[in-house]
Amino acid sequence: MSAFIIVIVILVVLALVCMGIYNSLVRLKNRVDEAWSDITVQLKRRSDLIPNLVETVKGYADHEEKVFTEVTAARSGLMNAVSQGPEAAAKAEGDFEHTLKSLFAVSEAYPQLQANDNYKALMAELTDTEDKIQAARRFYNGGVRELNTKIESFPDSIVASMFHFGKRQYFEVQDRAAIEEAPKVNFN
Repeated sequence: MSAFIIVIVILVVLALVCMGIYNSLVRLKNRVDEAWSDITVQLKRRSDLIPNLVETVKGYADHEEKVFTEVTAARSGLMNAVSQGPEAAAKAEGDFEHTLKSLFAVSEAYPQLQANDNYKALMAELTDTEDKIQAARRFYNGGVRELNTKIESFPDSIVASMFHFGKRQYFEVQDRAAIEEAPKVNFN
């Protein structure tokens, strides 16, 4: 009888440990999902600012139609890629940032645009949004790191495989050249 009780106690303890591991995996998965949602919200916010910025710059630089078309296409591509997950979104994000640089280069050529209050307000909003995107990326990648570590660690890996918890991808910049390229600062 005592051997039976010991077996029951061991099974109960194992079940409780498995439940604890499962619940912690669910919490981490939900945190990563929430962080991804935060990224998509900030990307959408930035995407919504871009048409206003483009229209403001257009008023000063009518002959730069190619830049405006590229920015619009990259914006659309980014919003489509967000639903495809971190890898597709990161690639589209790199393309979008590249086209934004060309828009900023055009705007630097027009000092009267730089002095425009509407342009200044849009740039301040865009800067704030970029900061929020960076923070959301860090939060997401931190959650992915925690989840992936837990999924790969023993004994959590056993429970993770039983319940089909999969590793997540980091949100990484795809364009390494953009990282290494020094930003150009113009105080004109």
